[in-house]
Amino acid sequence: MGFLTSTEIMAHCSGGWLLSLLILLLGLSVQTSQSRITIENGVKSSVFLSPKFVMEPGSVVNKYYHDIDFPRGHIAIKSFNAEVVDEAGNPIPLHETYLHHWVVMGYHQRKSVEIPKYNDSLGFKSFNQSDIILVKNTGVCDQGLGQYFGLGSETRRTDTHVPDPYGIEAGNPAEIPDGYEEKWLMNVHAIDTRGVEDRLGCTECRCDLYNVTEDENGRPLKPGYIGGLRCCYDQTQCRVREGFESPKRGLYMRYTVKWVDWNNFIVPVKIYIFDVTEIWKKLDDGVIIHQCQVEYEVDACTATDEANDGCIDTKRVSLSMPTGGNVIYSVAHQHTGGIGSTLYGEDGRVICHSIPTYGEGKEAGNEAGYIVGMSTCYPQPGSVKISDGETLVLESNYSSAKRHTGVMGLFYILVADTVPQPKSFLPAPVEEHEKMTLPRSVWGIAFFGMAIAVAAVVAFRRKSEREEGYQSI
Repeated sequence: MGFLTSTEIMAHCSGGWLLSLLILLLGLSVQTSQSRITIENGVKSSVFLSPKFVMEPGSVVNKYYHDIDFPRGHIAIKSFNAEVVDEAGNPIPLHETYLHHWVVMGYHQRKSVEIPKYNDSLGFKSFNQSDIILVKNTGVCDQGLGQYFGLGSETRRTDTHVPDPYGIEAGNPAEIPDGYEEKWLMNVHAIDTRGVEDRLGCTECRCDLYNVTEDENGRPLKPGYIGGLRCCYDQTQCRVREGFESPKRGLYMRYTVKWVDWNNFIVPVKIYIFDVTEIWKKLDDGVIIHQCQVEYEVDACTATDEANDGCIDTKRVSLSMPTGGNVIYSVAHQHTGGIGSTLYGEDGRVICHSIPTYGEGKEAGNEAGYIVGMSTCYPQPGSVKISDGETLVLESNYSSAKRHTGVMGLFYILVADTVPQPKSFLPAPVEEHEKMTLPRSVWGIAFFGMAIAVAAVVAFRRKSEREEGYQSI
């Protein structure tokens, strides 16, 4: 339900309507996609809602939403946070709806072409490629992982801010082709685990729990593929305990974007996403392509493994950095069972070590057994530099005390070409492991020019920084 206009309000305020209307307005949940823009220390902020997606026990959604609400104009994005909420705006815990991942990326759409604002699981597959130009990050993966932003279960407690004077540039008119306009796409992959037989198995997309033998395109699964993205696509169903019932409910991605208008003092950054499953392949013409598999499997350790290394699965890959620069932000992405990931330079130096925080309770943002945050790295400007063509090593570590399917080992870094002048900004700490803040949600109701706003900020602090062990989901 949307806002009433001031004219509609005045038309209904005769007699005893005024008090009743005020009570009604204050009791409503905001169902519009955008709150008003707020400004704090020159940084603009706005809260948006995705289209509603409906879930029931065991159900899966993997939706692509075109032309989502997003700040317009030539801007520098300073942070992007998101979480799943219900129709009343309440955060949904991971043990009810598991957020496998969400990603956001830009695209340029031909102005003369009409594309439905909100689509289903097809993405842009059904549209003419010349009408859509995806705006990908600078990462080396030739297929997939082209997003600007994206996280999973760790979304509430992972810092995403870009320190001053840096920014992620968007909306530059010089980079938008003639006849096109810039828009944004969101992909949401969520799994309702209320009442399921095996919660971890459902979140890891084990094929037997979904009774799936084909992928979403109708192709038979490869022999030995026992779990992962190919088994938990849109509208699949994970097995629920016999007799369990719970109602369907409408959910949203609530996302908060912070930005500033672009100016000459902002230092642009490039986004790189590395994947520990990347495979280099040389084509017949000599061209090397980088195939990122995105997910992999962790086998359960044997008694011998346990005696030797404590049941830790370590996966490494060498990566070539085409164009270097100064690292200003880094963070890893892992799934349940992850115990940390490290990006090394060619000489063995640590560029960033990112470790997960596991929840210890039931409330949203602290769900026991789930990764609820990843530590981030904010090097001093100019202190961590990657050379052009440098070979990096990415290492992803998981506990192998039990088998895990469909896990990921991604690493996000932001790189700037130049170092700003000293004293032009307040430097961020080298590594922010302790302070993790939930996204701010602002819900406003306009009435005769007066704003009623409610802001909620919950600060989390890590109780311990253990690198091993997690509770069973």
